[in-house]
Amino acid sequence: MAHRTCLSNEPSGPGKKAMNFEMNPNAPFSYLLKVATEEIEQTCLELPDPIRCALSKVATVLEEFPSPAHEADGVDSDQLGLFEGAEATDPGSPQMPRIVLWLGNLWDMCEAEEDAYREEVRITFLHELGHYLGLGEGDLSERGLE
Repeated sequence: MAHRTCLSNEPSGPGKKAMNFEMNPNAPFSYLLKVATEEIEQTCLELPDPIRCALSKVATVLEEFPSPAHEADGVDSDQLGLFEGAEATDPGSPQMPRIVLWLGNLWDMCEAEEDAYREEVRITFLHELGHYLGLGEGDLSERGLE
């Protein structure tokens, strides 16, 4: 099965933060989506077959910033990513697992530096994938995925 990636390119609306491109005005959100998608696809190709197979059951959602609904649920406005749904060890759950990455926050954290952004997209994706596989924060930290 192929890995599913859902892209969200909604314009900023009420309650949404606008991306800051002061340091690199040539990096619109559509470009950040393209770069993040490339990084995630490459990362998936490098995963062992059993993990790649498990990942086929997870949607990856790429958004600009956490929505007001996410923030109301306790997500920090500057959070980089989130795993939502059942872990791989609970295949009977009706909710499809999702990995959400907030590209605007990743870009801001990396101070608009593309190589750092690519690396942080990879690390954050693997971190959230680790949660899907049942790893806790301590396990992820031991693997350099903090």
